[in-house]
Amino acid sequence: MNQSERRIYLIKHLQDKMRSGYPEYYSRYYPQYTTMNIPSDTDGQKLLLRALMNVRLPGSADAEFVRIQDEYLHEENSRRGVVTLADMTEVQPDLYMWKGDITRLKAGAIVNAANSQMTGCYRPCHNCIDNCIHTFAGIELRNYCDDMMHKQGYEEPTGRAKLTPAFNLPCDYVIHTVGPVVQGVLTAEDERLLASCYESCLSVADENNVGSIAFCCISTGVFMFPNDRAAEIAVQTVKEYKEKTGSGIRVIFNVFKEEDEQLYRKLLGQG
Repeated sequence: MNQSERRIYLIKHLQDKMRSGYPEYYSRYYPQYTTMNIPSDTDGQKLLLRALMNVRLPGSADAEFVRIQDEYLHEENSRRGVVTLADMTEVQPDLYMWKGDITRLKAGAIVNAANSQMTGCYRPCHNCIDNCIHTFAGIELRNYCDDMMHKQGYEEPTGRAKLTPAFNLPCDYVIHTVGPVVQGVLTAEDERLLASCYESCLSVADENNVGSIAFCCISTGVFMFPNDRAAEIAVQTVKEYKEKTGSGIRVIFNVFKEEDEQLYRKLLGQG
């Protein structure tokens, strides 16, 4: 199969499963996707496939589907380009900054700003990091997270972190953390919880011998944490953790917006 054939297969399979498994759920919440015709153009097909993967409920999948999905995502991720530490400048000892899509990074682990259910974003083609990571990792990540959370038996508390395989992503692991949601005025507790996210991720990484970790801008965006204070807490917490523990883990501050790039450059002495 070439990429086009794989994409068509995956779309048809997902639509068939939506109609045969939990049809009432999908017809109620995502009726447009169960009967949508497959677009003739590549971009349209990619968007439809992403949407179908986003709304798919956790559950076992046919081995053939997983094989073809993994082949498809491996090639797609390769086409998007893989970025390594060698492509970055070390701005301070063991500290790096890189602007771009975190799902392209070949690091020991990338950090996902997750929600408390920990199974990813279900909004079709939403541009949050949770959605992007689950999209390019494949359905195995959602299934793994769902099983992990069922065993835990309760939602993930804010400020903690969990490590999972990365499946089709170029990194080795994904570390999921739930950041604080700022409601109105920023509080000292919001700041404490955000610092806990960074420290928990670093601790989990070191416990699993992860040599490098890429942090997204946790809790900014829809979680409403002010970008400038979030960046200050991120850099401060990482430096304090490394000084306190003697950890040699290499840390990448990954940014996507120009605003965050300027903030981190200033904090890291590059502005």
